[in-house]
Amino acid sequence: MKKPLVFFGLKDKYIYYAMGFAVGGFMTVAIMSSLIGGWGLLVGAAVGGIGIWMSYKTQDTKGLHNKTKNDEELHIISVQIKNAKFLQKNKS
Repeated sequence: MKKPLVFFGLKDKYIYYAMGFAVGGFMTVAIMSSLIGGWGLLVGAAVGGIGIWMSYKTQDTKGLHNKTKNDEELHIISVQIKNAKFLQKNKS
C-alpha cells in the first residue's frame, strides 16, 4: 500500500501549501522590512506563520482526500425480529 509523504506532521499536498506560505512569508518579510522597518518584519512573520498554521488546521479538518460529510443524515438500522408469534400477527 502506498503511503503519503510526511514532513513535520504535514502530509502530501499540505507540505506544498506550507512551503508556499513559508516562501511567501519570507518574501513579505524582505519587502515589508525594507519599506516599513520592524513592523514589516512582524507583518511578514505573521503572514508566514498564520499560513503554515492554516495548513495544519486544514489538514486536520479536511484530510488528504475530498470526502463528503453528511452530519445531518439519520441512519436507521433495522433489527431482525426473531419472535415467530409477532411475525404471524403482522402478516394477517
